[in-house]
Amino acid sequence: MPIKPCHRPLSGRLLSRLDFWRDNCARHPILGLLFLLVTFFAIGMFLLSRLNLSYSQEALYELRRAQIRDEFFTGLARIEARQIALERQVTTLATIGETFYRLSLEKQDTPEVEHELRRQLEKTLQTLLERDAGISGTGLWYQPGIMAPTDECYAPYLVKTEAGDVTIQSQSADFRRTGWFDLTLGKAFGRNSVSHMRVLWSPVYYDEATGRAPLTLAKPMTRAGGELIGVATIDWDSEQIVDLVSVTEVTQNSFSFLNDRNNRNLSSRSQYDDPVQEQKIIDAVLAAQLSKIAVNTPPGPTDRRPPEKRLRTRKLDVGGRLYELYYAKTPAGMIYGTGVPHDEIDRALAPMRDINHRILLITGSALLVLSLYLLYRIIQLLRELQASYTDVLTGLPNRMRLLRDLQDRRDACLILLNLNRFKEINSLFGNECGNAVLLAMRKQLRAFIRTHAYPFERSPELYRLSSDEFALLSYGAAESRVATFVRTLTEFLGAQKVVWQQQTLNLNASAGIAFQSESPDHDVAAPDRLLSRATIALSQAREQRHRLVFYDQSQEIEKGYEKNILWARRLKQAIETDALRPYFQPLHDNRTGTFTKYECLMRMEDPEHGAVTASHFIEVASKVRLNRQITRVMVEKAFAAFATEPFEFSINLSYVDISDPETLALILVHLRSSNVGERVIFEILESDGIANYDEVLQFIETVKCFGCRIAIDDFGTGYSNFSHLLKLNVDFIKIDGSLIRNLAQDHKAFLVTKGIVQFAQSMDIETVAEFVHSEAVQERVVALGIDFSQGEYFGMPAAELVGRDRQRG
Repeated sequence: MPIKPCHRPLSGRLLSRLDFWRDNCARHPILGLLFLLVTFFAIGMFLLSRLNLSYSQEALYELRRAQIRDEFFTGLARIEARQIALERQVTTLATIGETFYRLSLEKQDTPEVEHELRRQLEKTLQTLLERDAGISGTGLWYQPGIMAPTDECYAPYLVKTEAGDVTIQSQSADFRRTGWFDLTLGKAFGRNSVSHMRVLWSPVYYDEATGRAPLTLAKPMTRAGGELIGVATIDWDSEQIVDLVSVTEVTQNSFSFLNDRNNRNLSSRSQYDDPVQEQKIIDAVLAAQLSKIAVNTPPGPTDRRPPEKRLRTRKLDVGGRLYELYYAKTPAGMIYGTGVPHDEIDRALAPMRDINHRILLITGSALLVLSLYLLYRIIQLLRELQASYTDVLTGLPNRMRLLRDLQDRRDACLILLNLNRFKEINSLFGNECGNAVLLAMRKQLRAFIRTHAYPFERSPELYRLSSDEFALLSYGAAESRVATFVRTLTEFLGAQKVVWQQQTLNLNASAGIAFQSESPDHDVAAPDRLLSRATIALSQAREQRHRLVFYDQSQEIEKGYEKNILWARRLKQAIETDALRPYFQPLHDNRTGTFTKYECLMRMEDPEHGAVTASHFIEVASKVRLNRQITRVMVEKAFAAFATEPFEFSINLSYVDISDPETLALILVHLRSSNVGERVIFEILESDGIANYDEVLQFIETVKCFGCRIAIDDFGTGYSNFSHLLKLNVDFIKIDGSLIRNLAQDHKAFLVTKGIVQFAQSMDIETVAEFVHSEAVQERVVALGIDFSQGEYFGMPAAELVGRDRQRG
């Protein structure tokens, strides 16, 4: 009975798309879940905003602390730089003392020599003292008997007066009785070797001899064996220490200080107008006993760790006000520190905190509006998602849905159905008629499935994949039962008729079938692979005009696809890595017996297969649109190879290459710049489809202006050979190897070749015999009067030019 199609398919489509939303059992839980998700989203965004604001405040707080640390390290670096400079000076002084000791041993021991050495040494000490304004005294304290008579001491000690004059304070004192000795070398002297001692620092002490409060640096002097010969000292005036701290930068409420290792305040600086408060701060710092906490090394040797490693921080409470205290030990064992009120750091964040609260309020309001909008958009997206899995015309699940469903099971059976002659129906009666046929097809497929689902575990699902292609997906059926099912289905469809405006149309269909169980590995690509296999089977059914075809894995069609993909990948990589190389095959001039020409042939250098001929990849290159790039590479390298060679050379061009503006422009650039046009031959493939002879003729005329010549390649394989010769102004005919190869034993090939040669000679066109592989073939070639020979007999293509010894003279 003929089927009358519905003339208003749009209403059916709308109803099918709204089926999901009419199902209250599904709609209400989903909407409830959406409201819950939006609520959690709003709360989460509120908390996230709060955390972000807190993080911003903390970041600003840390930034302020980093600024304070930078100011602290600047002051510490200034103090340490001065103390390190003093250490270098006392080390230099010790070296001077040791040098004069060695001089005293080398020179003749006479009173005059000894007196002169002492004079020079004291002059050196005076120069050192005058040169550095921060040093108040310097001395070299030798052991008894060193640069002096036995049991006598020589100890030149110079001091600087308040007026700046330098005087000698002592020349024979024993350094063990000085004020600085116990504060530096102390009890360790005499028990341990002093050769390993570095510069030693004393705390600030009162020197009764000078009436000053210096800080002394001591450096032992030793002879070659490490035995002590004396001590070099430098006195650092405490006023200089005060000056170092006085130049440090402090804010209005901050302060800086410098204590010695005995926890005595040497200097402090602040901007307080209240001296009482300033004294309270200093007292609190001293009461904290920072020297005991910060000094992790014993007194004496300097601490060489980086400032960051020596930095200490703590809270300091002064009269109820909390301070952030940063302090560290200096090389001299002193404690330098900086204090900043904690509320001063927090005060800088107060405006930011107020702004953050306002931002949080605005953000919360915006989030509420955004949440409502998101809820609206999510509902719309769900509708669109449902539509993305549904075919608009038929309301059936589409290709995306099929691939999604294929991921759920591994024992799937996929049947693809294609309406025969559907494009003819569309072209004859229009798309509206085609839509009516598709809707009728859907109706009949559903009716058949309801009554014939017995071969499967469950009723097959119906999908529409493309314009005239449907799919049936089910599971757990034997191949024989599926074959019966599909055969019955195609017969059923063939018996149905569709009437469209008094025109009766048939529903004949072809089927392709594939089983997922044939993919044992079942990787993530298995669903798409199953669809690909069913498509291959359907294509075979249509080509062979069969009702149904099962996919046959033994045909290895997929392996052919994989091979094409592999070659495409290799070819792209070869272009990127410059692995395409020209190989050159010589052409033998049968008249002179020399090699005068070379044909440039493309090879791909492959690490596994060596030089791969173009026959392996040229077809793939054409399909993936890489052939033009290959030709351009060939043109570049061929012109470069023959720029300094005397030979003629030929380059193969297809019609696609000739019609490509970029390739033509590249050829013309080389012809203009190289002046080798008279040695260039362009070979045009005779069997290549030429869609526009005017375009080819224009190319030939253009390159002939530079002296180039044209050859027809593989002549004898096409269907319009002589027509080509009449239309194209060619200079050479390259006779196809299928004729030349059998020339010695095939008389028909000989006669055909003879006719081509005679025709070419009548047109004044030179001829080339390809695939000359033996002496017998060459003899026939010469007998026919062919001008040039090319083939294995004379040389295979090679990376270098072969036969140079046979070049034209």
